[in-house]
Amino acid sequence: MRLTQAAMMAVIAAGAASAFHTHIPRPHSAVVGQSTTSLNAFHLKEGETPNMFEGPAPLVKERDACGVGFIANTKSGDEFGTHKVLAQGLRALDCMEHRGACGGDGISGDGAGIMTQIPWKLFKDYRSENCPKPGVGMVFLPQEEARRNEVKEVIEKVCEANELQFLGWREVPVDPSTLGPQARDAAPSMWQMFVKAPTRLDDDEETRDGFERTLYLVRRRIAVELKATGLLKKDDGSEEVYFASFSSQTIVYKGMVQGCVLPQFYKDLTNENYTTKFVIYHRRFSTNTNPKWPLAQPMRVVGHNGEINTLIGNVNWVRAREKSKTLPEESLQDLVGKENTDNIVMMCNTQDVPNLLEPLVDLNRSDSANLDAVFELMTKSRHRAPCALMGLVPTAYENEPSLSNNPEIVDFYKFHGGLLEAWDGPALLVYSDGKSIGASLDRNGLRPARYSITDDGTVYMMSETGVVDLDEADIVQKGRLGPGQMINVDLTSGEFKDNIAIKSEIASRHPYGEWIAAGRKDVTRMSFEDDRIYDDATTTFAQGSFGWGLEDIGMQIQDMAGSGKETTYSMGDDAPIAVLSERPHTPYNYFKQRFAQVTNPPIDPLREGVVMSVAMTLGKKESIYQVSEKGARLIHLESPVLNSSEMGRIAEMAKEENGGFAQATISTRYDLSAGPEGMKAAIDAICDKAAEDVRSGKEVLILSDMAADQSILDTTTYIPPLVAVGAVHHRLIAEGLRMDTGIVVETGSAWSTHHFACLVGYGANAVHPYLALETVKQWHGSARTQKMMDAGKLTKTTLDEAQANYRKAVENGLLKILSKMGISLLSSYQGAQIFEAMGLGSEVVDTSFKGTTSRIGGVGLSDIASETVMMRPETASEKAKLVNYGYYKPVPKMGEYHANSSDLAKLLHNAIGLDKAVSAATTRDEKENDGVKPKSVADYEIFKKSLEAAPLANIRDLLDFESDRESIPIDEVEPASEIMKRFCTGAMSLGALSREAHETLAIAVNRVGGKSNSGEGGEDVIRGQDLTDVDEKGRSPTFPHLAGLKNGDSANSYVHQVASGRFGVTPQFLTTAKQLEIKMAQGAKPGEGGQLPGPKVSEYIAGLRASKQGVTLISPPPHHDIYSIEDLAQLIHDLHAVNEDAGVSVKLVSSIGIGTVACGVAKAQADVIQISGGDGGTGASPLSSIKHAGMPWEMGLSEAHSALLSNGLRDRVTLRVDGGIRTGRDIAIAAMMGAEEFGFGTIAMIAEGCVMARVCHLNTCPVGVTSQKEELRKKFPGTPEHVVNFFMFVAEEIRELMAHLGYSKFEDMIGRADLLKEDDAQIARIAKTKGISLSGFFSSIPDSSGDRGFLRATPAEGGGLKDDVVHVNGFSSDLDREICSHPDVKAAIENNEGDTAVSFNIKNTDRSTCAMLAGDIARKYGNNGLEGNLNINMFGSAGQSFGAFTLPGMRVRLTGEANDYVGKGMHGGEIVVLPEADAGFVAADSSIVGNACLYGATGGDFHANGRAGERFCVRNSGAYAVCEGTGDHCCEYMTGGVVVALGTVGRNVGAGMTGGIGYFYDEDGRFEERVNGEIVKYQRVVTAAGELQLRNIVERHFEKTGSEKAEGILDNWDEEVSKFWQVYPPSEASSAVVADTILGDTIKVSAVAPSEDLCYLPVGAGLNPDQTTRCAD
Repeated sequence: MRLTQAAMMAVIAAGAASAFHTHIPRPHSAVVGQSTTSLNAFHLKEGETPNMFEGPAPLVKERDACGVGFIANTKSGDEFGTHKVLAQGLRALDCMEHRGACGGDGISGDGAGIMTQIPWKLFKDYRSENCPKPGVGMVFLPQEEARRNEVKEVIEKVCEANELQFLGWREVPVDPSTLGPQARDAAPSMWQMFVKAPTRLDDDEETRDGFERTLYLVRRRIAVELKATGLLKKDDGSEEVYFASFSSQTIVYKGMVQGCVLPQFYKDLTNENYTTKFVIYHRRFSTNTNPKWPLAQPMRVVGHNGEINTLIGNVNWVRAREKSKTLPEESLQDLVGKENTDNIVMMCNTQDVPNLLEPLVDLNRSDSANLDAVFELMTKSRHRAPCALMGLVPTAYENEPSLSNNPEIVDFYKFHGGLLEAWDGPALLVYSDGKSIGASLDRNGLRPARYSITDDGTVYMMSETGVVDLDEADIVQKGRLGPGQMINVDLTSGEFKDNIAIKSEIASRHPYGEWIAAGRKDVTRMSFEDDRIYDDATTTFAQGSFGWGLEDIGMQIQDMAGSGKETTYSMGDDAPIAVLSERPHTPYNYFKQRFAQVTNPPIDPLREGVVMSVAMTLGKKESIYQVSEKGARLIHLESPVLNSSEMGRIAEMAKEENGGFAQATISTRYDLSAGPEGMKAAIDAICDKAAEDVRSGKEVLILSDMAADQSILDTTTYIPPLVAVGAVHHRLIAEGLRMDTGIVVETGSAWSTHHFACLVGYGANAVHPYLALETVKQWHGSARTQKMMDAGKLTKTTLDEAQANYRKAVENGLLKILSKMGISLLSSYQGAQIFEAMGLGSEVVDTSFKGTTSRIGGVGLSDIASETVMMRPETASEKAKLVNYGYYKPVPKMGEYHANSSDLAKLLHNAIGLDKAVSAATTRDEKENDGVKPKSVADYEIFKKSLEAAPLANIRDLLDFESDRESIPIDEVEPASEIMKRFCTGAMSLGALSREAHETLAIAVNRVGGKSNSGEGGEDVIRGQDLTDVDEKGRSPTFPHLAGLKNGDSANSYVHQVASGRFGVTPQFLTTAKQLEIKMAQGAKPGEGGQLPGPKVSEYIAGLRASKQGVTLISPPPHHDIYSIEDLAQLIHDLHAVNEDAGVSVKLVSSIGIGTVACGVAKAQADVIQISGGDGGTGASPLSSIKHAGMPWEMGLSEAHSALLSNGLRDRVTLRVDGGIRTGRDIAIAAMMGAEEFGFGTIAMIAEGCVMARVCHLNTCPVGVTSQKEELRKKFPGTPEHVVNFFMFVAEEIRELMAHLGYSKFEDMIGRADLLKEDDAQIARIAKTKGISLSGFFSSIPDSSGDRGFLRATPAEGGGLKDDVVHVNGFSSDLDREICSHPDVKAAIENNEGDTAVSFNIKNTDRSTCAMLAGDIARKYGNNGLEGNLNINMFGSAGQSFGAFTLPGMRVRLTGEANDYVGKGMHGGEIVVLPEADAGFVAADSSIVGNACLYGATGGDFHANGRAGERFCVRNSGAYAVCEGTGDHCCEYMTGGVVVALGTVGRNVGAGMTGGIGYFYDEDGRFEERVNGEIVKYQRVVTAAGELQLRNIVERHFEKTGSEKAEGILDNWDEEVSKFWQVYPPSEASSAVVADTILGDTIKVSAVAPSEDLCYLPVGAGLNPDQTTRCAD
């Protein structure tokens, strides 16, 4: 329901401090501070502990994103600065409140803080003439006085022992009454300590480097001493002693508070004596709610907005470096002497002497804390702060046009890239070491970063513009950070340096280019050899022994070698997980790839590959803390996939004259006679040999399972290469040797992209897939392949080309796997272990995969050895064939089990009365009831029994029910009609499905009161009205292609999906939904965008999606406006604004850490969270994604429910689940794990006629369910009644289960996992499941049997049914409400005529402004029905999503500036953004709007008198947009409209652009190197029509904005027009503006002109004065 105005205002008032409304949480047994009750049914087995939330803390416990910025002014005030700088910083912090969040109590903030220069005036009592600037520690101490005094005593002793004269303690003045309950309960006692520098450092005053190093090392020594005395923290982790800062230059004030509360809590911050030259401010949005004061930011040197995706690998490599850089222990005793402390930080000796120094990195800390620790150490080891950050977070320097004149910067990155793995992930980093202050953006630019410089020299850098109120007349420069860019301010001189200036200065400090030329050896891609290494019989035997099946050659090798692409497949993964399979599996299949969702974005390897690289290195890596020429001595590999020629090239480098890289080959084969137990000894042997070889100086290790001939294959087996490389990698780390060598895996057991990802992810530097290349040769030389090439069924290739194709497919597949986790560099992926194990026991994990989570146990080493041997063929012979395991396609009899089969479809069709032979193409019209036979209970029982008796496939198959009460009669159970209201259909798009299938499903689920889902393809407006024209035969003229209709039926999907492609997302689409779903991930391919093959893009589908018929549609990964938790919150805010009646659901995919992600989504004000299993269906997806990404929903659902319940957030959201759900039993189990609603995907398609042909991606579905071909669609056999019959059967099955369990109401089973138990008989069914245990995982679910309050909405929202309540936006929509309620605006909408003008002031906290107005109009008039004109004039700095979803008739004008997402989803009307008339900066050179403007726009005119950020007009399909320059990725995925850029643009213009036209003014003559030419072409403006279109658009821009840039171009048009480039895709090649081919064609110059004849100009015509005025007006 839509809350009443009174109720809404009450909610808003209750949460006045929040951008969202807040609430008082309902207490639960698992809320912080109370114990969590374990399940009765899952008593832990002896020796087990609950493990649901086991794993690295940043992954499973807490993730965050934030708003951050800095202010620096070195010119005003005295040497200590001014209080004004601090006050402005605190104001900015308050204005970023919406970028943070609150804890479960709705008051305690997730964290806010500042870093400043030490306020010496405030601390005058602790300064003296002989100690003017002491070291100052900001310390969080225990609240308990006795414990606090003990801690103080230890701290003072350590300081005195290290010659730091203790000057005293100062209790920080605070006001605890300002804190929320949770923050207050966890708050430490705040103290400051002051120490004098050692006399040995008297000559250090100028730089204070020695003093800072001593303070740094003493701080880490204090932590060790506190831990040794048991005082560091309590056993439960609370009351941790924490140094927020300890420095003689900077200080940090932070806490678990909202931004506005920080100065209220810390009274110092309002003291006028608190003066500073700079301030860094930070507001945190955490996915969790348990207050942890140390996690607030800034950290000690960094304020971080983002997430480090490579964290586990980064930490592993830091530890490996520490182990390999050991100093004598006695050297660590002196923490004062300048030379000695210099040596300590240069050698980074920490982890291996933990009794002396606190470990540098720790996976129990946040990603920000770990990054801060390494960054801080680098700044202490002679790296200047910007230099350290350049090394840690490098830009994408390869082929970067902006660096073409700065080779020294490129050389810097090449050098450091060989030494240091990038800390990769979306990040805006603000930093200060006290000497300089600056900010840097990650290589993808997936965080907003704006800055302004005023005439008094102040630099303002911020996540959002407008957070500080500045007079535009005082601003001399406005700008933004682009991808990988940096700015820096010297805090002594005040000098501001931009990206090139600071980086060139840093890079020029050493001759990196000379070092690289002298030391680095390159292995470039070389030609492939034609010679075979085995004959066919031996090849087939080897393939079989390594686990190859017929499908691997017939599907994967054929596609990869034949076309250079991974295999595309459909329908999802319905085969058993590897540990439950009765067939043998390679170890790779026990790993699931992790992926990014919500807290960090996946990136786009297809369209944004310019920022990605698969290059790797081999050799010994030198210290990252001490730069020297030796660091360049490495072997650089262009590709990680090596052929025999490249292996030979590497071998040559062992010679002294070629570099002297000593090498050793270690065989991973061992005698077959050793049996399964022999593998452990073989692993120990290769690890011992590896350590011995590296100690002897070997810099390249080759782990090889290659057998010289058949005789070796006959007598030996092998350690699977993944097990081998993991074991060697971790042994070398443990012995401090890993940095001294590179590892090449030479194997016959790697052919799929997933295999390569696993090998690199667990330590391999490169892979030589000798048997895969041999298989390509075998395949290429076969008669069948040659015939297919001759027939044109395969592209004709040479053998070298086929092998190169295979390598290309592997490399691209690796990039895809990296990208779905948001990682750009394979070197950062190496050793990062970004997987979850599924079915591996602790013995295997401890041996080879340390640190990898495996939560249900599983196989041991002997099991793996046995499986390996099971794959071996009996003998080698010419007639031998590989086994067809049927892992992908079902194979009769001997193949792998598949739950969804044609046999299953037949059984279900029999039960629901469906005959696939009855359709519009046959005799349906002649049959009674459209051929729908009576449903059969007996046949449904057969269907159900077939699944019950089937082989094990899913985790739920290992569970059984165990009730806590007696059975009841079934007539006491609630009716099926009530249960079916919880049923939903999966998000299957119109396009993936035919119209018939899509509409039939919607009608059926609407009939039973469930929730149908549009999927991501949009929806025809004709479906918005209930049917009233159905005749007695069940036919409707509205839907003539459907049968079995009834009056009152609705084909309008209940849920309308908003996905990354924004296909079909218009204001009317949004306002006709009852719920709006944000697709963050898809079960079949999480971390990737949707895919619709070109043949399925019919004219109808293209019309709905505003795209081109026949052109393949690939959606971008979800990162353009949902790249972090606060940006997801913004999209939720947008949707709640445009349709206040609709709840917002967020679709996630099961993965480790989903619990903490779900908490963040709940705090972002989602109404529903959907958990999809990794086995979900799809219309088209890469095969490796279907098989190897995403976890079972049983795990993700349980984790999400448990985390939400434990954090007091469960009552905020409804939990929905889908993925392979087929029966009432599945639903009952899901309910007990916490689900309230249930989605049906593939099985619902089967219920309307799908026969599981698995050709969805080919557009050849034989029954028209997934085809757009007219002749196949006529064969569609389904009716709504068939689907309703299925739903009824499932509901009745649930009722029977409820009666058996003794439950009358379905909701009473929700969250009752205590009604489940492990089924020992099922676990014992196959040998390799003996190591499985579910109790550790499921015992973590809180017991909710006594507290059922989470099933109702929050008390603040009335406490009713959650389905009836929709969250409302808080103060951030107040301006929108004011606009909508303005009498003139209301009258204009009601009267639908005339012109109306209104004016308002706007600030950055006003977000989604005009979205509510657009929603009101769309509800009344649809997309295009408004006849009058609404002129909305705004003044100020607009918040995010300004002008979202504007419609024709809306004219929005902003004088000032705007942040990200201006014009998001714009459908029509006009948006104009221009600076104030007296602005002191040059508009054309300054940023005026942010990133991702006009994302998903479908119409309208846009004019910005200034520069736009990254990703301008992504997925634009109809808007006409003008700006005066853009960042990277302009016009990406564009399918229509026109874009004009009157200034320079970043790189990658037109990537994925399939429609529309772009015009780009090339001022610097370098536009050509910035175009992505994969699809688009470009030319000068050579046609009269093109020139006419461009000139009129530029004229309109000048008239709308007064742009000086446009005026200058127009004044000298004949010359300036020659500087424009026109960019166009193939679909526009024959248009008049491109080719002058159509005489008399009309040229569109505006999307919002008042009439068609003005909107389109005849070719050769110009606008007359009257037309110009009317068009402009």
